[in-house]
Amino acid sequence: MRSEIRPLGEGQLLALIKRLERGDGSAGTAPRPIFNRNQYEELRDELNRLWGLDPRPRGYAFETYLKRLFDTFHLNARAPFTLVGEQIDGSFQLGHETYLLEAKWQKDPIGVLELHGFHGKVEQKASWSRGLFVSFGGFTNVGLQAFGQAAKRVICMDGQDIYEALDRNIPIDVVLERKVRHAAETGLPFAMLRQLFPLPHG
Repeated sequence: MRSEIRPLGEGQLLALIKRLERGDGSAGTAPRPIFNRNQYEELRDELNRLWGLDPRPRGYAFETYLKRLFDTFHLNARAPFTLVGEQIDGSFQLGHETYLLEAKWQKDPIGVLELHGFHGKVEQKASWSRGLFVSFGGFTNVGLQAFGQAAKRVICMDGQDIYEALDRNIPIDVVLERKVRHAAETGLPFAMLRQLFPLPHG
């Protein structure tokens, strides 16, 4: 009986491309699986479980979750750390760039004051530093418009981006790369995942 060969989905193809680019599976070592659906589901379910925590511990748990998420996709994440007079929620490497992280899980969407505050932190660092602002509750339209093209070194991601990426099996590093390119081409710091990876029609 012939077995059915199913075409790879977009997320699986992107994961395969990233593995080939990294050269995973060098001589003498067992290669990592190209695509592990269970891993995506575990990360998605872990994100859902954070809803059950009280606000303060949930904020710390969200930072820990993001480190695990980034490490899963080979982004060499660092845990939150403190500098003189400021707290950094973590950092990671995307390509040859170092990104500082601002992570917020709060009731209201993030506005322009918080965006400018984080952008100021990034601008005080080395000229090659970049920033990712992750707001689980999203961003206000007014805040994003006011922040606008001042966001030369910051990109934004919300909780829906993360959930949809995991649900659709799209690697997080690929999502971030697409966001960086969109920001470079448009000058806008935020685009929803469904804009960057439109669902096929039909």
